Formats: sequence, structure tokens, C-alpha cells
Amino acid sequence: MEQSNGTNGNIPAARYLTFPALKHGTVINGKQALNRWSSTITRDHDFPGAQAMLYAAGVPNKAAMKSHPQVGISTVWWEGNPCNMHLLDLGKTVKAAVQKQGMIGWQFNTVGVSDAITMGGDGMRFSLQTREIIADSIETVTCAQHHDANISIPGCDKNMPGVIMAAARHNRPFLMIYGGTIKKGFSRLLNKDINISTCYEAAGAFNYGRLRAAEGAGEIGRTPSDVMDDLEQHACPGAGACGGMYTANTMSTAIEAMGLCLPGSSSNPAESPAKMRECAKAADAIKICMEKNIRPRDLMTRESFENALVMTMAFGGSTNGVLHFLAMAGTAEVPLSLDDIQRVSDKIPFLADLAPSGKYFMEDLYNIGGTPSVLKLLVAAGLMNGNIPTVTGKTLAENIAPFPSLPQDQVIIRPISNPIKATGHLQILRGNLAPGGAVAKITGKEGLVFTGKARVFNKEHELDTALNKGQIPHGENLVLIVRYEGPKGGPGMPEQLKSSAAIMGAGLKNVALVTDGRYSGASHGFIVGHVVPEAAVGGPIAVAQDGDVVTISTETNTISMDVSDEEIANRLKAWKPPKSAVNRGVLAKYAKLVGDASHGAMTDLF
Repeated sequence: MEQSNGTNGNIPAARYLTFPALKHGTVINGKQALNRWSSTITRDHDFPGAQAMLYAAGVPNKAAMKSHPQVGISTVWWEGNPCNMHLLDLGKTVKAAVQKQGMIGWQFNTVGVSDAITMGGDGMRFSLQTREIIADSIETVTCAQHHDANISIPGCDKNMPGVIMAAARHNRPFLMIYGGTIKKGFSRLLNKDINISTCYEAAGAFNYGRLRAAEGAGEIGRTPSDVMDDLEQHACPGAGACGGMYTANTMSTAIEAMGLCLPGSSSNPAESPAKMRECAKAADAIKICMEKNIRPRDLMTRESFENALVMTMAFGGSTNGVLHFLAMAGTAEVPLSLDDIQRVSDKIPFLADLAPSGKYFMEDLYNIGGTPSVLKLLVAAGLMNGNIPTVTGKTLAENIAPFPSLPQDQVIIRPISNPIKATGHLQILRGNLAPGGAVAKITGKEGLVFTGKARVFNKEHELDTALNKGQIPHGENLVLIVRYEGPKGGPGMPEQLKSSAAIMGAGLKNVALVTDGRYSGASHGFIVGHVVPEAAVGGPIAVAQDGDVVTISTETNTISMDVSDEEIANRLKAWKPPKSAVNRGVLAKYAKLVGDASHGAMTDLF
């Protein structure tokens, strides 16, 4: 049977293996059976080998084997990245709480990539595809091991959509615990709060001779190199995800607005007592989901995705959110398109003075009430749907009712009557440079229209080299086009924070950036990404030339070059696709399977 899911035209209806399970509400020995899936292998003696292995793994006795539900606790944990290095310990706290509830907790793991560590290098090509690896891993273990529920604990950007996509696939009782935000750093030499993004912008200032200590600039211990050392050593003071409204916090706040985690999860800092209390409460919530048969696809609805988009626009969230919402919705078979993104952007004001374009960080937001207090404002204003169901068994409005309203003297969230921008900062553009769509991040501080001469780079490293050598001049307006960095062409659609931040740090206000790749959530300025079709498949961006005049307008939602359709067609006739850099390994598989960015860059839409 064919059905339209609103994300990629007509595609076959999703089919997954159907695992045997007890009917919801089944009563055994006077109690509701919550071991609906695991009972397949633990009842009677149908699977004696499985039971032997489970006893060895820690099932304490026959009564537990036959009646206790088994809850998978999946952490996106690895050492060497502050976003994820603490998640195993959070998982242990969750496991202890699960077992106190008379359930069996099984911790398992999946992998990720540090965007900040890989930024600007070939390692970044592996980043986006970890979203699919995470989804694949959790789906695999949850289904193969017959888990009755799943609690996932992500920390970095792709982690969040990965665990949500997995939940939509296995569709067993589920909730997410966000690993939490990092604390702010502080630079003694700049005398201000800093974070990871400061490092990249400082690199641009350093290369263009603009980086100076706040006092005594140039003196011993206060040289530009000393400032860079200070930033590198103090930007990230502990565990947690990058602290601005970058991709990790964009996704976590949106997912909280969808009702898929406990209230406050997205703003509870990583190392706070509140985060540990949240982990302890997760067992109660997952048990409610099991008892009431609250399943991920019950919560992943048009209404909840609308909430996610509202949250992202109000907070000034990352362009990556567009890519991930489309993939999450596509996996859950919920109609969602680029037109929906634009529709919500047109009606929701941009309210939050949060980094990267603003002054404050998630830690600051937590101190004035956190995400629940912002949700309370948006629900009261009629901009957010408070009636959606959530993992607590209550509505979103019921969840946030006990939380305080934002303090009247706070300055982080602007009044709805006096927004930073009357409409959303994310804009969907189309035109002869991106006939299939592109995503712009325009806060209004950069202006609404930009026209300049194209300067074309075939890979990000070419632009990085030009910036490092100071070869991008001030003065004449330039549109810097970076191509062959899309999902297939990259391969992997790498983020380009290194170049975008360097441009900000260099003070190159005469520059706009356009790419078929992605920008980091920490990127800001006049930037356009996700150009579709990408260069590698013969999109018009492949034949843009130095000197073509490009106009980007958020007033008309267009991105076009002053080249006729006939000339574009002639250029494309002469164009030959470049040879892929890889033909084996995980990136080759990804390039073969991945779809375009305007449909979420999914890998299983066959």
C-alpha cells in the first residue's frame, strides 16, 4: 500500500518486524503485566538458553525472570567529549531507580562524534551519520533483546534526534533524559563569560589581527596567543553540552515541548543536583508509560511537532533543527515539510537573547526558571499547545503548572509584545540556486536582504585556507559559496562553524555564506545552508561561478544568481560529477543511502 507521509512524496508505508507481546492490560497473578515483550523469552521454558544468559547477566531469581519488566537504559556515552563523558554515570542512577521500582534495568551504549573536536576537519564528515547509527543501535538492542521499555540519555547534537528516531521505530514505552548543558566558562584576559563558540570566533580575530586582551593588550602574558591559550583552557569548564542555543539545546528544548521528556530536562545543567533528581524520577515516569501504554508515536504528532517548531523559533534555535525535525517526523510517519517550517516561522516571534547571536546561555536560563517557565509563557500566550499528552501521563500544561513564571525583571526572554524579531529567524529560501529549498538563519541583526558577487569554493577547507591567509577582504559584498559538502557530496554534510565563526571574528560584515552542507548551531551571521539539490547530484550550485551576482532575500524567501535558466542549463550540460572520495566503509554506505536535506537526510526511505 502506498501512502504519503508529507516528507518525501509517495513512499511505501513503513514496515517493521512485529514482535509478539502480551496485550496491554493483561493481568497475571492479580497484577498488570508490564513485561509485555520480554515475556516472550522468559515465560515457561520456550527459550531456556535466553533465560540462562539472563540469569548470568543479573536476573536475581525465578520470580523476577517471570514477572519483572526489562527496561533498556541507552546512553550515548564515550570519554573524550564533555557533552557525553558523564552520561554513563547518569545511566547508573537511572538503573538504580528502575530496579527500586521492581523492574530490571539493562544499560547499553551507542556512539557519537564530538562536533567541536572534529569541526573544520575530515572527522566532521562522520558526525551527521551518527544520528542514524544511534537510531540503528537503540532499535537493534531494544528489539533483539525484547526490552519492554527504553530510557535514552543523549548529550550532543545528533544524539537527541537519533534516540527519538529509534523510539519511533521500536515504539515501546520511552522517555528521554537530556545530559544537560555545560557551565559557562570565563576568560580572565577578555574579562567576560565565554564558551566553545568564543574559541572559533577568536580564531578569526587572531588571523585578522583583531584579537586583544581586555587590558594591557600585547604585554607579556597578554598577547593574542596568550588570549587563545586562555580561551582554549577555560571555555569548557566541565561536563555538559555546548551552552548556547546551539543544536544540542535546540533539540532538547524542542523535545521537551513535544512531551517526550520530564519537565525541566532540557535546562537542568549537566552537573546540577536537579539533573540527578530527574534521573531518579525517570523510573516513575517510565512505569506510568508502561501502565498506561503511552507509546512514542502517541506523542509524536502534528501538534507536538508544531510545539517543537514554536519553541525553536522563540528560542532562536539552530538550522540543524530543521534537518532533524524532518527526519524525526519522517521516521514517525508524521506529515512535516519545509513549508511547515516557514509557516511557523512566519507567526512566531524570536524572543530569546541567547548565544550565538545573543548574550546569555542555558545556565542563565535555568537560573530564571528554565524551559518550563518559557513553556508557561508560550502556552499562556496561545502560541504553544498545552493540551498534548506527555510521558508523565499528564498534559504539557499540567506538567508546567507547578513551575514559576519568568521573573518580571529578567532580561533573557523578551516580552512577546517587544520581540527581538517579530517573526522567526529560520527562513526557507528557494530560487535558481536552490530550487529544492535552502535554510537561512537570519536574526534580523544582519539585515533582511544581501546581494554580492559569488566567490566559489569546492570544499570547506579551501575557504578555511583563504580565511587563515587573510584572503577574504573587507569592502565589496561577497557571497562565499561552499559546495560539494552535502549529504552525498561531503560525504556527510559537515558543519562549517570554523569558517562562519572565523568570519564573525574577523569582522567581515560584507560577507554572506551559502553551502549545500550545514552550519553549526553556534554559527551566526548571514548564512544559508542545506541547499537542495546539492552540487554532487548536479544542483545549480555546482555551476555557480566566481563573479555571479547572488541575491538572498528573506523578504521574498528567495536565493538566486543573476544567471538565466538557459545559461544554467548550458553550464550543467558541460558539468561532470566529481569522483567520490570514498567507495568503502561507513561514509560510502551513508553516501549511497542518504536522501536530500529538504527531507531530513534520512537513510531508510527506499
